[in-house]
Amino acid sequence: MIVYVAMMPIPAISEAPRSGLASRGPEPWKRALAEAVRDADELVDLLRLPEELRAGARRAARLFPLVVPRSFIARMRSGDPADPLLRQVLPLDAEEIEAEGFVDDPVGDLAASSAPGLIHKYEGRVLLIAAGTCAVNCRYCFRRGFPYGDAPRGPAAWEPAMRRIEEDPSIREAILSGGDPLVLTDRSIAALAERLASIPHLEMLRVHTRLPVVIPERVTDGLIAALTGTRLAASIIIHANHPAELEGDCPTALRRLSGAGIPIRNQAVLLRGVNDDAETLARLSLRLVELGVRPYYLHQLDRVRGAAHFEVPEARGLEIVEAMRRRLPAEAVPRYVKEVPGAPGKVPVEA
Repeated sequence: MIVYVAMMPIPAISEAPRSGLASRGPEPWKRALAEAVRDADELVDLLRLPEELRAGARRAARLFPLVVPRSFIARMRSGDPADPLLRQVLPLDAEEIEAEGFVDDPVGDLAASSAPGLIHKYEGRVLLIAAGTCAVNCRYCFRRGFPYGDAPRGPAAWEPAMRRIEEDPSIREAILSGGDPLVLTDRSIAALAERLASIPHLEMLRVHTRLPVVIPERVTDGLIAALTGTRLAASIIIHANHPAELEGDCPTALRRLSGAGIPIRNQAVLLRGVNDDAETLARLSLRLVELGVRPYYLHQLDRVRGAAHFEVPEARGLEIVEAMRRRLPAEAVPRYVKEVPGAPGKVPVEA
């Protein structure tokens, strides 16, 4: 039997009401997060999926919880189990199959942990596990088995990581990851950014997030103020794998961020049955460029346990990237890379 360490339950998202605001209720993004679908039966029913998927979805969701916002579900095709957005979030029986080389920590996060919540793999930058939950649980997530319960919660718990950063003047960039750091409130993000900005040798703050794509309402004035309110040069890495994700209010959210002077890059993962063809990835890149987002990386799948059914052979990936080069301007072609534990950075996938 395969047992995964599930992501921590989403913490309470309510805040003490402020004067004159008590009657407004939670912010739209908080409501969307709270109302996300977390039940396999509900997802099957909402999208009128074939009945034979129900039992497997229930079992796989016990291994790794199902979480998907309703606005993201609204971009999926009803009745189509092959919909590329649905495939990313639908629990399947295939997740129970043991595959050689697929492990719980495929990128060596645990070995690179230098303090609670702090991962130091690459020279000049560190990654902070700022939150233990996501707005959407992608079934191929390389951290689906990460022990989020050990990550810091609150300012005092972050101090050992902050002191470790302070002790190493070679560190110039702090990366907020998770989970998804944007499940934190604007106030919490601002406090974390201010604490990092108090470390003299830090220069850059990077945020890895899926929320502007799956819950575009998360891009608030408060978030923009938190990211731009310190001396640190802030940037955002989003994660979109298919052009259909960039619909609804997502373009507005991305334009708000870029309009505030925050550079945005996209990291996609090459996924079987989702985007493993040049036409799909070319449309994704062109739409990103149109929205002011740089197509940055195309990742070879990290070989996490439970995700073998998503893997595309590297030879096929190279063919797809070469086809993209023939039809796209150079700035629209992402770098095809993979992560190798112990390597000094992302490793280009080459023939």
